[in-house]
This record gives sequence, structure tokens and C-alpha cells, in this order.
Amino acid sequence: MATPTTLSREGTIAEPPVSLGATPRSKKGKGEIQLTDQTNLLPFRKIVAVFFGLGLCVFVTALDSVSVATSLSTINTAFHAGSVISWVPSAYMLVSTAFQPLYGRFSDIFGRKATLTMAMLVFMIGNLVAGFSKNIIQLIVFRGFAGAGGGGIVSMMQIVVSDIVTLRERGKYQGIIQGVVAIGYTVGPLIGGALSQSVGWRWCFWITIPVSFIATGIVVFVLPLKPVQPGLRRKLLSIDYLGTVLTLASCTLMMLPLIWGGVTFPWSSPVILAPLFSGFLLAFIFCIWEWKGARLPIVPMYIFKHATVCGVYITMFMNGFVFFSSLYYLPQFFQVVLMYTPIHSGMFLIPLLVGQLAASFVSGIMISRRGKYKSMIHTGFAVWAVGCGCISTISHKSNQGAMVVFMLLSGIGAGQTLQPTTIAAQASVPRKDMSVVTVFRNFVRNLGGTLALAIGSTIINNALRKAMNDLSVSQSLISTIIDDPSYLAKPTSETDLSAATVSYILNQGYTKGFKDVFYLNASLTAFATLISMVLIKDKDLSRDDARLKGRPEKSTEKDGATTPGADVAIRDGIEMAALDQDKV
Repeated sequence: MATPTTLSREGTIAEPPVSLGATPRSKKGKGEIQLTDQTNLLPFRKIVAVFFGLGLCVFVTALDSVSVATSLSTINTAFHAGSVISWVPSAYMLVSTAFQPLYGRFSDIFGRKATLTMAMLVFMIGNLVAGFSKNIIQLIVFRGFAGAGGGGIVSMMQIVVSDIVTLRERGKYQGIIQGVVAIGYTVGPLIGGALSQSVGWRWCFWITIPVSFIATGIVVFVLPLKPVQPGLRRKLLSIDYLGTVLTLASCTLMMLPLIWGGVTFPWSSPVILAPLFSGFLLAFIFCIWEWKGARLPIVPMYIFKHATVCGVYITMFMNGFVFFSSLYYLPQFFQVVLMYTPIHSGMFLIPLLVGQLAASFVSGIMISRRGKYKSMIHTGFAVWAVGCGCISTISHKSNQGAMVVFMLLSGIGAGQTLQPTTIAAQASVPRKDMSVVTVFRNFVRNLGGTLALAIGSTIINNALRKAMNDLSVSQSLISTIIDDPSYLAKPTSETDLSAATVSYILNQGYTKGFKDVFYLNASLTAFATLISMVLIKDKDLSRDDARLKGRPEKSTEKDGATTPGADVAIRDGIEMAALDQDKV
């Protein structure tokens, strides 16, 4: 049997290791769950093969999100969806965010390969049936189903990388993967625009199927990760079922009002306030349960004792807010105000994503060479703040060359904050907590993105409504424009508005709201700069990885699993002692 790590709620090591079938009681009166250490550091040639599969996995998720976003106007026209069209991306984000915290523990219990494969299969099936949707409701449901898989793919990639690459080298390899993500974000708008204008919007979903199938095949046949403790019953018994239900329920109840608020219902409506407060209440109950009741917590509360982990989570919430609002509102601004086509607006995102790609790759290389990450994080947020401030000045009079520079600047800042924060969180906890701190980092980033779409819509809609009220536009027309801002881009002969009226609404309404969104983005990235300087600390990136890489491994005949020869509990105890100085 592979050497297990016995995990307590406080993050300490319980001795002796025990089986899942007959767990004794700890001093706190709770049973202990043992986890298999899945570390399997690989030589370079094997890493290349694994990375090809992982790269394809994350590429299709990035390609999917932006290509579908680009085709929304075409889908809206096909189904006459109106304001309901916003639920296509919202359903995916809601479900993917709600499921994200579960993947860390599920991968600890069922194994990295099985969990990643299942996520890919769910993602593929969801996209396949989404392409056959007969109405907008079917499409929303199937996108939500795809989100249950898509929410775990990027997190599982980061966890797998952490299993096969040493901590110091991790930034370099995750930077490469992030570069692949940036490529997906870059070509996605172009592919989505081209497909929706030529063969139809359904191919925006189907285009990911063959690539996903190849990626899944590589994961199944090439990924040489260790098997976990055998026995389906033992695995099922170790799942935190109450924590799972509380996670899904609280996330859903909190995110639904964020999607509805200011768009479908006023923020003061009981339809918004009731689920929002209920979600916060369930989140509080979830924290108490994870702290005091769960045998194997989905989110161990003791990880928040580390100042760096808290700093990473705060800054990544702001990262998600600013990044997703940029990804969503920039193309919309280009199409509505600047009258660009979907393909043309997608091309203007390329500088932002190329900057992100380059900065992410370079920051990973620098971490591998210098072993430091703190300065990159706060410098990246500072550059990003300047970029957001510059973007807030864009109008229909702006020079296109200046716009490219602004996008590039923002992309460089964004790329410089992504991989270093992952490394910072992972370096601050023992190896046994690596999977949960990674997925929770991604969870808070997605939560920030969800809040960004809600707040951004409210800001822009309020600015539009004020501008149209100044002109005494009818309430029915105000509702039409707020539901579909691209209405303003139509020829005046097809609308009830004069050219002067449209110009006023665009300049004093939509453009003003867009500027306010990026004023907020600039403020948040500036605040993230300060938070990262105060809370995030540089940690030793060598730890025990070098010894693990050169140490012979022991295996047993019972289940064929392998584990590093040194005792995992001793290693984790040493790591905990070394990391105590970072606790708050």
C-alpha cells in the first residue's frame, strides 16, 4: 500500500497512520482520513509529453469561453432571446465556480488522472449537446452542465503540474501553460466570430470536441500519476457530503443575485436580498462545519492562518474581477461604441492577451531562476493599474495605436500576477494542502469575475438609463437598449432614434459607464498592489523537492502505488514547522 498522509483539521500530522475503514478518534473526537501522497516528479522528456496533453485541456477551455462570448449576438438573433442571452455565459460561470472547490479534495480521494478525465468528459458532453439546442433554455442548461466539468480543468492542470514538477521549476512550466491559455483567449474571438458568421454559432461549441477528445486520450494514456488508496467504498466514505452540499448551495444562492442584480431585478428586490443573505448564511455554516465537523474538509480553515495565502486570495479576487470585466466589456464597447465587427473587436483583444502570454512566461522563468515571486506580484498589479487607467480614457476619438499600447500594458500586468500567486500559495502550505489551496485560489478568482459582470452591468445600465432619461426616451425603448446594447449600433433607419440621439446615448451613457467600470478596475488593482506588498511573503522554493527528485522510490505489491521513500508524515511535519512563521 502506498504511504499515506494522515490529515487532521488543524493541519497537523496524526500518528500512527490509519485506514479509512477503522479510524480512531483524535483528541478532538473526530476520525482521521489518510491521503495518498501523489507526488511523482518526472524527467524532462516525460514532462513534455504530459504538458502537451495538459496544454490541450486548458486550451479548449479558454477557446470555448471567448469564442462563445463572441457569438452571443448571433445566438441572440437566432433564438430571439433578449436579456435571457446573458444566462448563456452566466450559467457556465455559476456552475463552474460552484463546483471548483470540490475538485481539490476529489482529486485527493479519487486520484488526479480520474478527476481530470471526468472533468474533461463532462465538459465535452455539455458542449456536444449544447450545439444541438433547440431553444435558449436548453442551451443555458447544457452550458451549465459543461461548466461542471470546465470549472475543474484549469485547477486540475495546476495540481498535476505541482505533482510532477518541483516547486522552484513550477513557475516556469505553469507559465508555459498560462501561455497556452492566452493563445486560446487570443484565437477564440477570431474563431468564434468567423464560425458564427459562416457555418453557424453551433460550431462554436462543437469545435472544441475533437481537441478535447485528443487531450483526454493523452491524459488517460500518458499521465503517469500514482494510484490512490484502493477501494471504492473507502473513497466514497471519505467524501465530505455535507460540505459538498453546503458549497454548491451557498455558491448558487450568492451568485444568482449577483447575476440578476441591477439587470433582471433591482438590488433592493426581495428576489435579490433573500437568496443573497441565505447564501451568506450557508457559507457561514459551511465554514463552521469545515472547521469543527468535517473529517476531511473541502476547505481546511487552518490554511487561512498563513498571511501569504490570505494575501493571494484577496488579490486573486481582484484579479478575477478586473480580468473578466475586461474580457467581457472591452469587446462589447468596441462593437457598440466604435462600431467594430465581432472579428475586428476580437483582434483588439490580441495585444492584451499577447502581453499576458509574454509576461506569464517570463515571470515563470524568473521565478525558476531567482526563487522569488513577491516583487513580480506587486509590480504586475501596479502596471495593471496604470493600464486600466489608460483604458478608461478610450473613446470614439481614440487613436488605435494608443489603444493597442493600453491593451498591451494591461496584459503585461495581468500576466505577471497569475503564476506567481499560484506559486506563493503553494509555497506557503505543506504538500498535503497543495490541492485545496490551488482550487480555492481559482474559486475566489472566478467569484471575483462573477461579481465583476454583475457590478459592471449595473454601472453601465445606470449610465445608459440616465442618459436616455435626459432625452425622455420611452421606457420600452430604454428596456430594449439595456437588454441589447448592440441595438445602438444598428442603422438609424432600423430604429426609432435619430443619429444625434444615438450619439448622445453612446457618449454620455455607454461610454461613461464603460469609463466608470475601468476607474473601478484601476482602483482595485492599485489596492491589490498594496495588499500584495503587505501580506505576501517570499518563501524558500527548494523545500524538499530536490531531495524527492533524486531519492529512490519505494513501491508495494498490494496496489502497485509508489511513494517517496521518506516518511510523508515527517516531511509534512517539517514543512509545517518551517511555515509557521507566516501564520497570522
